[in-house]
Amino acid sequence: MRAVALGGGRGLHVTLSALRLITDDVTAVVTVADDGGSSGRLRRELGLLPPGDLRKALTALAGAGGPWPEVFEHRFGGTGALAGHAVGNLLLAGLLEVTQDPVRALAEAAALMGVTGRVLPMSTGPLDIEAEVTGLEENPDTVRRIRGQVAVATTPGRVRRIRLHNANRKDEAPTACPEAVEAVLGADVVLLGPGSWFTSVLPHLLVPELHEALVRTAAARVVVLNLVPQPGETAGFSPERHLDVLCEHAPRLRVDAVIADADSVPTPDRLRRAASVLGADMWLASVAAPARPDRHDPAALATSLRRAITSVRAR
Repeated sequence: MRAVALGGGRGLHVTLSALRLITDDVTAVVTVADDGGSSGRLRRELGLLPPGDLRKALTALAGAGGPWPEVFEHRFGGTGALAGHAVGNLLLAGLLEVTQDPVRALAEAAALMGVTGRVLPMSTGPLDIEAEVTGLEENPDTVRRIRGQVAVATTPGRVRRIRLHNANRKDEAPTACPEAVEAVLGADVVLLGPGSWFTSVLPHLLVPELHEALVRTAAARVVVLNLVPQPGETAGFSPERHLDVLCEHAPRLRVDAVIADADSVPTPDRLRRAASVLGADMWLASVAAPARPDRHDPAALATSLRRAITSVRAR
């Protein structure tokens, strides 16, 4: 089974960990709009793709043997120029500068780490996120525009809508990585979520070629919902509101299955109706980690994915 997971950060990491229990043919398509931390520093100083989410995807797909996954995730301490940088971010930055080709750079890193599968950027150049936010002024309906992934993720206001901009050529629309488009079109199953809804999940739908591929693909399209609302981005969001926002940003997208944690859905009927608007069946199961109710358990998520995909194929 050819599986493609789109996202970024911790959410994509758990999806990839679950998919590895189902199939060896996994492709991660990773957001490239991060502008904070080590990734943001490297992006500003070198003009490169932010490497952090790419690094996390490589680590999720890396083999169990060898030191490289741990080395990639190691961060330098101290107070000097290297403080806070992850080793994997620096290595990816070097590969990106030497090869001048993000797809080749990620392939070289994957070979070094013993990765099973493939990691691709959603765009070959860095992108900027811009959000329309309310609740920041005395008039709660006043709309302000907030720019930057970190600013959007941490805004105390309510995010209404996001847009993507090409960071290097601001007058041009974002361009998808061709290999990512091919992967989506050739997949048997495509996953969106979980993750930061406005800064990791929805951005993939705002790259025109990638959006069109998600609409056209014959793959089973599965959305995995978050376990809890995320402060700053989706505070106060119900599970069904996540789907409403997805529909608002990509009204042509149809989904086959929506997977959610049973304990995180207080009104299943509302979520079922929201899923049906997208053409999807709802799948409720216990997919949270026992000791961390805010994080998915990869094994439990893999079980739910198997059931949902089998049902979609039969249908």
